[in-house]
Amino acid sequence: MLRRMTLMIPFDNSYARLPGVFYSKQAPVPVRAPRLVAFNTDLAAVMGITPGEVEEMAQVFAGNQVPKGADPIAQLYAGHQFGHYNPQLGDGRAVLLGETVGVDGLRRDLQLKGSGRTPYSRQGDGRAWLGPVLREYVVSEAMHALGIPTTRALAAVETGETVLREAPLPGAVLARVASSHLRVGTFQIFAARGEMGSLKQLTDYAIARHYPDAEGPMDLLRAVRDAQVALIARWMGVGFIHGVMNTDNSSIAGETIDYGPCAFMDSYHPNTVYSSIDRMGRYAYSNQPDIAVWNMAQLATSLIQQMPDRAAAVEEATEIVHAMPDLLQEAWLAKFRCKLGLNTAQKGDDALIADLLQRMAQNQADFTNTFRVLGRAEGRDQFLDPAAYDTWLATWQARAKGEADPLALIAATNPAFIPRNHRVEQMIQAAVAGDYAPFQRLQQVLTTPYADQPDHAELQSPPAENEVVQATFCGT
Repeated sequence: MLRRMTLMIPFDNSYARLPGVFYSKQAPVPVRAPRLVAFNTDLAAVMGITPGEVEEMAQVFAGNQVPKGADPIAQLYAGHQFGHYNPQLGDGRAVLLGETVGVDGLRRDLQLKGSGRTPYSRQGDGRAWLGPVLREYVVSEAMHALGIPTTRALAAVETGETVLREAPLPGAVLARVASSHLRVGTFQIFAARGEMGSLKQLTDYAIARHYPDAEGPMDLLRAVRDAQVALIARWMGVGFIHGVMNTDNSSIAGETIDYGPCAFMDSYHPNTVYSSIDRMGRYAYSNQPDIAVWNMAQLATSLIQQMPDRAAAVEEATEIVHAMPDLLQEAWLAKFRCKLGLNTAQKGDDALIADLLQRMAQNQADFTNTFRVLGRAEGRDQFLDPAAYDTWLATWQARAKGEADPLALIAATNPAFIPRNHRVEQMIQAAVAGDYAPFQRLQQVLTTPYADQPDHAELQSPPAENEVVQATFCGT
């Protein structure tokens, strides 16, 4: 006898109501022995989801049971990958179960990542292993707590199956939540194919869903640009490196999406790269603002195709994109002023910030900890040559005179805790061995990253020499 499902998800699937050219109908592929390892009750409450029994939620979030109201699809898109255009990509290991409208009135996608092969899988197996699932769970939730727009994690499930990567590894599925999964690459594929009707329908849908005040494609471009400007400035402010800023990983909603070989810097250097596949440093920390501009140029190129007056559209789009570097610099400067505890803007602030960063790079200063203790004597402990900090500090003290409580602003702007790479790796290794205590502890601490938490002070420490993570890897 079938039991009545206790897990209730109030689906309202607007994207699945669009024509089939935008996606393929695709149910998740069942797994052998699902086991729920994490469930985000706070996020579920906001989404209007009523949790069910643990075993039932394991079945649903692993893809073994499709809940009532879901309409599973794999989305179609293209994208520039490391600057080279791939004419067709799409969800190769993810299925969009559907959408909910939460108690806050916001529409969100619910996607299963690692849920098996789709028509867009190419040579992939459609699966994920436990490490990248837990990494994305921890890092995306940490980004949310840091106040950075991001996809979020609703649940993580072990599959009871083995995934082959460099070795046999435990399989897992992530239930991921996003404002939408519309990407720059979603527009690129229809523009490149010359399918103007579909491109216009997608544009209208994106405007209605994300930027209802936008009037037409160029207003959409301007809105996406501004959202990306705000996002990248926030990334830079916490030392976050996405690792694969391909256009298919660039959300038009202005959210951080597709956490693959992502990382947070330990010691500061502008050219820091962790991603094992970024061999030329295209997506290095300091390159991220320029790549965001490049990605917006690709979106502009796509949106222009549907405009009746192409010449006028090119002129307007060029103006919109060319304004982006200055907007990024302004947003970056505003962010780093706050990180220095400066409420007001003065001429020379950019030079003060640049001087500090240069000294940090020369002295292998930890990015997060240096800013956290900025303005205090212990800041010198972060520098190989403490005198490099002392001389800068004197300049900062002169600049900060008259500012309203700069140390309070520093504490409110600079986190005490980030998901440090070596801690994430240790957490993954423990979970693979069956111990989820480090995962649960890291999750709990990172929910309040701006708070001093003396009982967890060791999680603030940079890695020892034998703990340094040299490279991070994509889940495939």
